Amino acid sequence: MSLISRYSKFIPYLYFIAITAYWFTDINQNEGLSAYPILLFGLPFLWQIIKPSRKLNFTLGIIFVCLSSYIILAYLSDILNIIHWSDSTKTFLFYGGLFVISNFIMSLWIIRNSLKKVF
Repeated sequence: MSLISRYSKFIPYLYFIAITAYWFTDINQNEGLSAYPILLFGLPFLWQIIKPSRKLNFTLGIIFVCLSSYIILAYLSDILNIIHWSDSTKTFLFYGGLFVISNFIMSLWIIRNSLKKVF
């Protein structure tokens, strides 16, 4: 059990690295060489695994909480019918909902890791 608790702090970083790799692979199949700058998004998360920094950790957490909150507001506007979406957009929003909620949870987890005394 101590092994799980020791490595559980790396789950959010591995999640964002996996999302970056998926995004890169998807764009690379369609666009080719122009997808390589996407890999730069995964570098701060990889750096946090290799050499943790409390300031970088807190910054990453705050940035992604803000981005996730903005996307959650888009979902709320869809639920309240503030903006009228097409059917294909609603389907995309439905499948992206799980992604948005998991991003928000992982971002909060990163902030929680940065607020702990021992990282």
